[in-house]
Amino acid sequence: MNVLVTGGAGFIGSHVADKLLERGDKVSCVDNFNDYYEPEMKKRNIKQAQQNRNFTLYREDILNLKQMEDIFGKAKPEAVIHLAARVGVRPSLKEPLLYEEVNVKGTLHILELCRKHGIRKIVFASSSSVYGANKKVPFSEDDRTDRPISPYGATKKAGELLCHSYNSLYRMDISCLRFFTVYGERGRPDMAPYKFTKLISEGKEIDVSGDGRTKRDYTYVADIVQGVTAALDRELGYEIINLGNSNTVELQYLIGLIEKELGKKARIKEMPMQPGDLPVTCADITKAKRLLGFSPRTKIEAGIKNLVAWYNQQRQQQAK
Repeated sequence: MNVLVTGGAGFIGSHVADKLLERGDKVSCVDNFNDYYEPEMKKRNIKQAQQNRNFTLYREDILNLKQMEDIFGKAKPEAVIHLAARVGVRPSLKEPLLYEEVNVKGTLHILELCRKHGIRKIVFASSSSVYGANKKVPFSEDDRTDRPISPYGATKKAGELLCHSYNSLYRMDISCLRFFTVYGERGRPDMAPYKFTKLISEGKEIDVSGDGRTKRDYTYVADIVQGVTAALDRELGYEIINLGNSNTVELQYLIGLIEKELGKKARIKEMPMQPGDLPVTCADITKAKRLLGFSPRTKIEAGIKNLVAWYNQQRQQQAK
């Protein structure tokens, strides 16, 4: 299959691209290498993929419609995995206009280009943030999601609604995948698993909101990739599907695992709970199991071990 992956040099996107190349697909990667975090990290993410003749990199912003039109014409994709987005709850509170532009208008650009070029198959990256302060645990796709508590969550919900409208109007096959706290090798430096690993390794303080008892459904990146490729390969019409580990992990326990793997004690600075943060997230993955054969295999202990080992390897390579 010839697949266009937006955000393909990012954390999840680069792993998806690697998996597609591994199984023999052609990958057109679109990424603008913005400064949300160090662009050099993204360059390292796709270093291996760039050695594959089935991989093509387009350094472009999804907001540039004319240039994206040209890319679609050159790449001639049969399917699109749309991962490009402005991410994160807390940054969206500071830059809501940017989040709306990239996550809503950018998604509309992708959908419209797919319509114009006759591309029926789309996988869209949504987020557990659409659930807002949902009190029912675990979170189910049938739960109410019209009350997000962050601009980021609101823009991801808007993306789902746009996907629904294009499915209804043009019979596009669109799977909206709600990711739950993805972590692992190449992880985003703004998320707790990577950020805490780096700071504890360097002997610096880590900011812990509340009493450290918040719980997240940490999902290992390889398991997420399995769900993404399964959604790509199936005809589902329009579906919203949770992709999570369906097992909550307390923040204190996560920190303890990182300390164990690094052989260092964390210096903790207690902070108040931040606006937009949730006390708990947990995915009901019954639907993902039924429709995608989704079966997350990586427990948090093994996933953190892999993350820390990768981090140490990267640090050693950069020190040379």
